[in-house]
Amino acid sequence: MQITDILASVGGLQSMAKELGISESQAQSGAAALAPAVLGGMKKQAQSGRMEGLEGLLGKLGGGGMLDSVLASEPTDVSKGNELLGSIFGSKDVSRTVADSASQQSGLDAGILKKMLPMVAMLVAGYVAKGGGSGASQQASTGGGLGGMLGSMLGGTGGGAASAGSGGGLASMIDMNNDGNALDDIMRMAGKVMR
Repeated sequence: MQITDILASVGGLQSMAKELGISESQAQSGAAALAPAVLGGMKKQAQSGRMEGLEGLLGKLGGGGMLDSVLASEPTDVSKGNELLGSIFGSKDVSRTVADSASQQSGLDAGILKKMLPMVAMLVAGYVAKGGGSGASQQASTGGGLGGMLGSMLGGTGGGAASAGSGGGLASMIDMNNDGNALDDIMRMAGKVMR
């Protein structure tokens, strides 16, 4: 199942569309372009031996409550999403680069995507923290779950990240060294922008 299907099944795309004043298909295009970078960032953090840090961060930010915040009828407080993005991307410049790249891929305005990015991060992180509906939260405590879940949501290891978005998504578009994780390439692009 693709990440956009998961987000649609829990009501995330509908909630984002309503809150941002865009169509559900636009929300799906935006999420398909943004989610691979969010998942890649979370997976990279998990693979770098900082798994406890990622799990601790998700817990500190409210775990599954982040998903519930986006689904709630009130406007979403995206501060938790921005904090999560800061931890997995390292800087606002990377978030801007992700939104700009997603804009080129999806055709949506970069301003909308910048508002959508923390919401997508909250939806994905909340879904992962709730265990993805498959008992993965129990596996996470034994060491295999969270990293494995992130990998499966990205389409597995290797070059599978491309399958996370429609038509290859952001990950395949900017995975310049074909290592299956576009985040390192996004970081390099942001580094060039900051110089």
